[in-house]
Amino acid sequence: MSGRRSLRSRLTLLITVAVALAIAACAGTCWFVVRDELYAQVNRYLEHPRGGPPGEGPPKGWNVDRVVAMCAAGRTSPPGGDEWRPFLPLVQVVYPGGRRCVLGQTAVAVNGSDRAVAAGAYGYAQLRDGVTDDGDPVRVRTENVAPGVAVMESRSLVQTESTLTWLAGILSGVAALGVLGAALAGLLISRTALRPVERLTGAVEHIARTEDLDTGIPVEGTDEIARLSTSFNAMTAALAGSRDRQRRLVADAGHELRTPLTSLRTNIDLLLRSEHTGRALDPAAKERLLVNVKAQFEELSTLVGDLLQLSRGESDHEPHVEFAFHEVVRAAVERAGLRGAEISADLDPWYVEGNPASLERAVLNLLDNSAKFSPGRVEVRLRAGELTVRDHGPGIPADELPYVFERFWRSPSARSLPGSGLGLAIVAQAVSEAGGQVRLGNAEGGGVVASLSLPGAAHP
Repeated sequence: MSGRRSLRSRLTLLITVAVALAIAACAGTCWFVVRDELYAQVNRYLEHPRGGPPGEGPPKGWNVDRVVAMCAAGRTSPPGGDEWRPFLPLVQVVYPGGRRCVLGQTAVAVNGSDRAVAAGAYGYAQLRDGVTDDGDPVRVRTENVAPGVAVMESRSLVQTESTLTWLAGILSGVAALGVLGAALAGLLISRTALRPVERLTGAVEHIARTEDLDTGIPVEGTDEIARLSTSFNAMTAALAGSRDRQRRLVADAGHELRTPLTSLRTNIDLLLRSEHTGRALDPAAKERLLVNVKAQFEELSTLVGDLLQLSRGESDHEPHVEFAFHEVVRAAVERAGLRGAEISADLDPWYVEGNPASLERAVLNLLDNSAKFSPGRVEVRLRAGELTVRDHGPGIPADELPYVFERFWRSPSARSLPGSGLGLAIVAQAVSEAGGQVRLGNAEGGGVVASLSLPGAAHP
């Protein structure tokens, strides 16, 4: 049932129940404290000398021994005459067999405890709850005053019970009003507390309906709702950035794909026209045309592979494993050497956690990029987890360094060379997934030096 209630109704119900329980606990405690105090007053009254506190007892001359003697003689009128009877409303003498001599206005029922006191089973007075013959509740004090004789002095609890009943009614009314007030307060508190949540809900529904990721939520204060609003704004900003990067990637990919596809279509059209018209191309020209088509297919395949590599999300990479990074670098150096690059390598052992294939691709891209611009040998060095790749080419203008790791960015001086502008972007992504950093800068004495740092250890 609670699962179908709104958050506001559940919060209101919880506040109401909590306050109701608190009020009930306080009211119950108050009632029991008052009850104990009233009964303590009755007990203190009974523990005073017989006849009650000063000013409330019978006239001077009232003597228990004489009363016991009169009861033993069969007299039931109190000493001093019947005018004393109002001062002794609940006094009687009891014997072990249960016989009683009533001196007050009302007789109190005798039980086994009273008979035991009369028989001398207890050396002290007994206090208990009892009833009169008419059924009214009383508090009874029974004390042995002579062998085989006990005096029962009692006090009515009718007024005490009436007071407790009245108090219970008052406390119940107060509790009911408190619960009603708690319900109203809970409703007001839930409305006030959930107002920011309603704004957040409205914003989420608006984004779901319109896909407008530029919608933001005003952040007020520093409480949990403000933190939630801040996190939501950060999430929508990240989604908007991801969508923008996706659109830019698609647009840039389309632009980059258009050039090799146009060139391929032109070359294939020339070959087809030659076949259809019957005018054969010069063998050397035809061979150059086919070589060009093959190169364009290779460029297109490389571009598609790079796009697939960059399109992977953070959670799409393979599980990280521990491996020897120096062996991965050595394999990349060998592959780059097969492509004609002149490379000298000085590698110390270093073990890292990551994806070996992605990092080998990243190192190979750095080597290819250096070999493309270097007229001489490329120097590779691995020390304490930092890999440096240096060439001796013309370097990179300082104003272009901030853009070298962006997708599809190519230096104006390098646009005539083969490549898609994705190599260094792939390097940055692979290194970031492994928890490392990569930097590119101009080296002293000319050329470019790329530094790649990965966390790890010199021993597995």
